[in-house]
Amino acid sequence: MSSDVVDREMMARALRLAERGRYSTSPNPRVGCVIARGDKVLAEGWHIRAGDGHAEVNALAKLEGGAARGATAYVTLEPCSHYGRTPPCAEALIKAGLARVVVAMTDPNPLVAGQGIAMLRQAGIVCESGLLEDQARELNRGFIQRIVGGRPWLRAKSAMSLDGRTAMASGESQWITGPEARRDVQRLRAQSCAIISGVDTVLHDDAALTVRPEMLAGELDCADSCRQPLRLIMDSQLRLSPDGRLFSGGGPVIVATLSRDDSKRQRLEQAGAEVIRLEPDRDDRMPVLPVLMLLAERGCNEVMLEAGARLTGSFAQAGLIDEWFVYMAPTLLGSNGRPLVTLPLDSMAQQRGLVIKDIRAVGADWRIHCALRQPDTGS
Repeated sequence: MSSDVVDREMMARALRLAERGRYSTSPNPRVGCVIARGDKVLAEGWHIRAGDGHAEVNALAKLEGGAARGATAYVTLEPCSHYGRTPPCAEALIKAGLARVVVAMTDPNPLVAGQGIAMLRQAGIVCESGLLEDQARELNRGFIQRIVGGRPWLRAKSAMSLDGRTAMASGESQWITGPEARRDVQRLRAQSCAIISGVDTVLHDDAALTVRPEMLAGELDCADSCRQPLRLIMDSQLRLSPDGRLFSGGGPVIVATLSRDDSKRQRLEQAGAEVIRLEPDRDDRMPVLPVLMLLAERGCNEVMLEAGARLTGSFAQAGLIDEWFVYMAPTLLGSNGRPLVTLPLDSMAQQRGLVIKDIRAVGADWRIHCALRQPDTGS
């Protein structure tokens, strides 16, 4: 087997290891590491959760004495070079006597950003970067976007009937889709750091917006790796009830509002919410970008939007939805039902195109995975 083939196989193995941290590593990136001598794997590890050992350290911990000396380490993200919650991984690789380190991508974090690779090379270790980089970037797109772009990766979720309705005119919507689709939504929630929703959705459904571990039994060890996401509710007039299921368990609750009503704010704070007042946008409505920037400041890499037509439309109109999962049920809700999204479009020239990434059956429903096509700027 050629060295190039070995390198690709080992890095692919490291990426599969990194994937195992999908539900638990935030705000840290997902990282995997394989230590090998030729085509023989000596040890492997991945980053399990923030505050615990990094992938390289976890792999090295499985080797005794100088077993790693002269071997090659395959790491999906550049080894860190600074002291954070844990010591620098680059330093651990140097002390272990590695002869070569292959990195999928450099770390966008300014605290690292090439310094880990430089540290390894200064120690005489051969260091290469860029192998399976696209796959590594895809795995950590939320982390990259937060560090580089200042906002998290936003994943929208919607459920609709075949005739494009999300609820009856009254707002009744439970349940449009079947149990398999709802289980699939739980997977998306579980890998999200936060969930954004609107007050109308929460009030009508008495929504808790939590991950339900029992629905994911057998897929992952929820007691160990399944965190409850932060819930951020956009409630311009503080209509949220402090007695709802939202406050009966789960992750922290943030209420973003335009209201200056101190009595309503205090009632929600007594129920456990953090209430943050925002300035209205130029249309005197709730702003959407500042909400994402706030979540980025809280270390959120991936955020899920589960909201009604108006709020989803506001994020779509602002071009902030990075990917969209639309679950389509084989049923008709009729022309009086509520639409999938509210967008102020008046002509065909204003239509917003979508890029379909995947369509698949989920139980009796269909899941359409798409993204908003970015407007042509002519550049």
